Amino acid sequence: MSDVDDATGNDPAHASAVLEHIAKSLVESPDGVRVEVVDGSRPQLNLYVADGDMGRIIGKRGRMASAIRTVTRAAAARDGVEIDVEFVD
Repeated sequence: MSDVDDATGNDPAHASAVLEHIAKSLVESPDGVRVEVVDGSRPQLNLYVADGDMGRIIGKRGRMASAIRTVTRAAAARDGVEIDVEFVD
């Protein structure tokens, strides 16, 4: 558990990297992917993608978006951080 010992408890850098990697692997224009970290009592990761790629991120009935949120939150939990994930048009 040495990875958790080194965590500051408020830095979602690992979760941000995971979110960016997942998004780039799903979209047509990987260069259009950008993750913005908004600090607060509970950090928020805002995902921006190129025009026309949001449908690929959301998926049918929002299932892909739900899965992305789950995996990203798990990555944040590894570092002892609770986060929110938002998909921004």
